[in-house]
Amino acid sequence: MYADAQLTISHRTRCLAAARWVLPPGAAIAGRSAAALFGAGLIGDAEPLDILVPSGLRFGPVAGLVVHTGEVAEADVLSLSGIPVTTPLRTCWDLARWLDPEEAVVVVDRLLGQRLVRADELREMADRRRGARGWKRMLRVAQLADPGAESAQESRLRVRIVLAGVRRPVTQFVVERDGRFIARVDLAWPELKIAVEYDGLWHDDPRQLHRDRRRLNRLLGEDWIVLHVTAQRLREDFEGFLAELRQALRTRTR
Repeated sequence: MYADAQLTISHRTRCLAAARWVLPPGAAIAGRSAAALFGAGLIGDAEPLDILVPSGLRFGPVAGLVVHTGEVAEADVLSLSGIPVTTPLRTCWDLARWLDPEEAVVVVDRLLGQRLVRADELREMADRRRGARGWKRMLRVAQLADPGAESAQESRLRVRIVLAGVRRPVTQFVVERDGRFIARVDLAWPELKIAVEYDGLWHDDPRQLHRDRRRLNRLLGEDWIVLHVTAQRLREDFEGFLAELRQALRTRTR
């Protein structure tokens, strides 16, 4: 397939090309690719497209496509600028079935945050499809998802904390005193005054780092315990962080 040399080949461009010239009738862009088209995806431009093909229809393999088969109702697909794509709700169902829970929640959090789906719709879908293959995974993702996450790493951190058996934290909690704003933290157990902050790449900005540390210093003045997690620690020493979090929770619940 040929394209103008000046054309930017984005994931959306590839979805459009596949929809126009490759996909068989009844098939749709799905999964992470569908989420990307809705503006909620975390998928690279060169990564394979997720495609949903109706059961019984023989198609593929095709280079650049990951072909999934399954029952596809007419209500599960909509047209987005001429591209057949699974609805946000059906996309969540497929994400729950195709990805591990942590990565599925990362994308579902973004769909929730953009109000493309609602938490009660996710739970209703799981209940409605009870007994179908994948319904338990959908229920688990619905239980773990939270629209308050502001980054993929925050979602991963929260999911790992909950799956480790720690009580679920509140996302983006605002600390106030006498009605005056003090700070907003990524994850919190407000009744215990314990917070967890994910330190992302933006901390390379000295001005932002200064503002962030000043904000957290105000929290410490309010008798909060603030634990920090970096990308490296999340990747290499989550167990060490988890031990610190559990110790802080035990200290405040005595």
